[in-house]
Amino acid sequence: MEYVKRIEKIINEQNGSLLSSDLDQNNIPRVYLSMMVAEGKIERIGRGVYVLSDLLEDEMYIMQKKYPNLIYSHETALFLHELSDRIPFEYSATVPSGYKVVSNISERFKIYYIKKGLHTMGVIEGKTSFGNTIRVYNVERTICDILRSRNRVDVQIFSNALKRVAKNKQLDSILLLKYARKLNVEKILNTYMEVLL
Repeated sequence: MEYVKRIEKIINEQNGSLLSSDLDQNNIPRVYLSMMVAEGKIERIGRGVYVLSDLLEDEMYIMQKKYPNLIYSHETALFLHELSDRIPFEYSATVPSGYKVVSNISERFKIYYIKKGLHTMGVIEGKTSFGNTIRVYNVERTICDILRSRNRVDVQIFSNALKRVAKNKQLDSILLLKYARKLNVEKILNTYMEVLL
């Protein structure tokens, strides 16, 4: 039963969630997952994804752990940075161009594509509402992403976020301009600069 204790330790460290790949990384036979499901200690909620029976799943954390190329962006990043009160109806994530998005992601996520060289620019660590660490774009990158995708983002969400950013002064304008140049939104950003600064 040493393996069960090790699995429970991993689940507790990950705030109640577990991937079957976590067992592989820790040299634990997968048969113990079946045993724990049969005993009602954990539940299988998807292919290779398990949670403690009495907990809600942390979908943001689980999806990013399963698909590490997903970086939370756009409306989801605004929400995580407390620049929007609207809980995202669907999560927004950015992946590198050419990345094959499997159907269970594309059905539940709003997917954006970016050149591979720009994919990790502005990535920071954030926290889900369950306290798990995830990767999300910083505020400056998020503003630029929303300008790039303004036809796919609700104007009201964006304008409210700009007002909050301006009010809280939580923006590095030099970094913002650097990202705007790299993402080809400098002209559009200049239109909004008075609001931002």
